[in-house]
Amino acid sequence: MADGKIMTTHVGSLVRPPALTPYLSAILEGRPYDEAGFQKTLEQSVADVVRRQTDLGLDIVNDGEFGKTHWYRYVVDRFSGIASRPAGVNQTYFVGKDRTRFAEFYAEYDQSVARARLEWAVTGPVAYAGADKLQQDIRNLKAALAGTNAQGFLPVVAPASLVPELKDEFYRDEEKFIYALADALRVEYKAITDAGLTVQIDDAWLPAMYERIVPPGTPDDFRRWANLCVDALNHALQGLPQERTRYHICWGSWNGPHTADLPLKDFVDIVLRVNVGGYSVEGANPRHEHEWRVWETVKLPKGRKLIPGVVSHATNIVEHPELVCDRIVRLAELVGRENVIASTDCGFAQGALYRRVHPSIMWAKLEALVEGARLATRALF
Repeated sequence: MADGKIMTTHVGSLVRPPALTPYLSAILEGRPYDEAGFQKTLEQSVADVVRRQTDLGLDIVNDGEFGKTHWYRYVVDRFSGIASRPAGVNQTYFVGKDRTRFAEFYAEYDQSVARARLEWAVTGPVAYAGADKLQQDIRNLKAALAGTNAQGFLPVVAPASLVPELKDEFYRDEEKFIYALADALRVEYKAITDAGLTVQIDDAWLPAMYERIVPPGTPDDFRRWANLCVDALNHALQGLPQERTRYHICWGSWNGPHTADLPLKDFVDIVLRVNVGGYSVEGANPRHEHEWRVWETVKLPKGRKLIPGVVSHATNIVEHPELVCDRIVRLAELVGRENVIASTDCGFAQGALYRRVHPSIMWAKLEALVEGARLATRALF
């Protein structure tokens, strides 16, 4: 953290540029493409997006996840032991009470958002096999950061957010399965921190899994599962520099009603068990903004940062900088001004080929984030 300043960042996934999307489309569809052309375009696209972030005034920036096709499905290409196959025609994106209550809305919504028509199964021992792609991401980001004052981070997935999307046909034991995923993911976590970058661990499905587990399970069943996943994640983080790690949660974060989301107060203790330097928590959208009050009674562990979402990624309305400032100030007054890093709720494009908002709006929101943080800095320091 810079002394006397509210620093700014975002959650990671940015809208892919037009020059890159034909290559990503070909990768997703299994069509041939020009590998050399892709690498050159990717390198230039990362350089451009890092420059635009730093020009805007963001302090902690990333590569937009441009080298990945999706925020968690990217591991299919980086892990051994996983097989993909066509999904059933009646496959739904998610199950839960929100979908039951608003079935008509989701019937329309699912048609408007691109979804993969594949499913993935673990058919053998899981091991990391994506070192080349990982090092490519690291090289591209570090090259783009050269000559800037910005810090860099790379988002990767948490074990808990892979469990719902992978069918375990090999381990057939929940704990062994989750720990195997954690061991494989540790390779990414360690390589990123070894490179002097911050690793952001994305775990959207941890709170969202409540709807899949309860009912028929109980809240205690959910807490047992979530604590097991956190134990596995802490196992993967063991020995890594805490100041180069942060943990992101949201509630799936699609642009839907979210009436059945698990309240933050009901699992914030589990979140704070994750041994990282900062906690990135959705907090700008109208379903979760009120949860800033959780921090009136819950205390951050010593030396940790709160990275609240103060700008939403899921609406085309651009937040006023004064509202962003207010959101930052009220949290800073609770957890300490030195412990807040202002951020977005989630990524603006969870996959390579679909996005939450138009790119022009994305950049306007990030601009509002930076300006709101400047106002908050003046108010707090």
